Amino acid sequence: MIETRVEMPKVRVRSASEDVAQFAARGLEQMFDREKQLFCFTLRQAEGHMVREGLSPRYTMMTLLGLHRFERAGEKSPVEILPSLERMMSDTSWIDNIGDLGCLLWTCGVIAPEHYAQLVEKLDARHALDHYLDAKQGTTMELAWYLTGLCYGLNSGEAQLRDLAEPARATYGLLTANQGAKGVFGHMARASSLAGRLRGKVGSFADQVYPIYAFSQFGKFTGEQEPMLRAMDCARTICEHQGPFGEWWWHYDSATGAIAETYPVYSVHQDGMAPMALYALSDVTGTDFSNWIGKGLEWIRGNNDLSCDMRSESAQVIWRNFYLPGAQRLVRQVLGASREPGQVPVEKLKVNHECRPYELGWALYGLAGR
Repeated sequence: MIETRVEMPKVRVRSASEDVAQFAARGLEQMFDREKQLFCFTLRQAEGHMVREGLSPRYTMMTLLGLHRFERAGEKSPVEILPSLERMMSDTSWIDNIGDLGCLLWTCGVIAPEHYAQLVEKLDARHALDHYLDAKQGTTMELAWYLTGLCYGLNSGEAQLRDLAEPARATYGLLTANQGAKGVFGHMARASSLAGRLRGKVGSFADQVYPIYAFSQFGKFTGEQEPMLRAMDCARTICEHQGPFGEWWWHYDSATGAIAETYPVYSVHQDGMAPMALYALSDVTGTDFSNWIGKGLEWIRGNNDLSCDMRSESAQVIWRNFYLPGAQRLVRQVLGASREPGQVPVEKLKVNHECRPYELGWALYGLAGR
């Protein structure tokens, strides 16, 4: 069972959600390239100014999902959503992995479902497992995005999309093979390669939340209990390990279910990815995760080791993370202290003055209307 905690009043969780969502929406306009119709890769503080760097179709998709949910909640998006999505769907030459393909299906399925069937044909999405390296490596996050994208087609009920059930079930099987003790997912298939043997045991926080979301959608489609139970096992574990200030930790050991590494702690995990996954699971199971979500949001608002509000009014962003400098982090890894939340040298923690658009996008997708 999830451990008992002091309950946060639901009105307080709602207030924190609305507050963070409104702040996230205000920060996104400066990250958008109107000529290219794409969001940047990052916005970074340099010499007292915020500098926009690069462009990212992946981050654009995630951000559009958030802005669409923001509009569905009765608010106004700071940028036009459909023109950007249409540009990405018209030229898909940028897709070179199953993760981005899955994200585009997901985004289209939510925002423009009338174009979904055509996009499936254009991308040969039914056979994507055979085409991409990340699919063959069994990388958890990317497979979860693909499964989610397929589920938005399947849950539409369109007859011409029923055969997506076959690749969806195959993808679900690949993901369950990556799931270990206490529901924790490793980063990739351990038997797929040398990289898998080296990296397959440990999974990041992203490797936990995206399968929770995907399994919630898959369970909704199939009506089966197993996907929900598997998602619940993972959700229980990350909630049990949540830090004293509501931190969602960085890495988990799939063989034991234990924390493998604590820092960095990312704002997007606190206000975006955790709420997104836990609310989705709550929608299909009725389990109330608002207490854990609320504690994560309070971390953003300054209830953390540094008493630092991660929202910058002057820069109009939410700063990216708390991190330990490289040398300090290496020492802790060698000593095994990276797994001990209560032994963090607080005076060594730094704030990363950077923000990526998907971080604000996922905050909107996880919180808007909640």
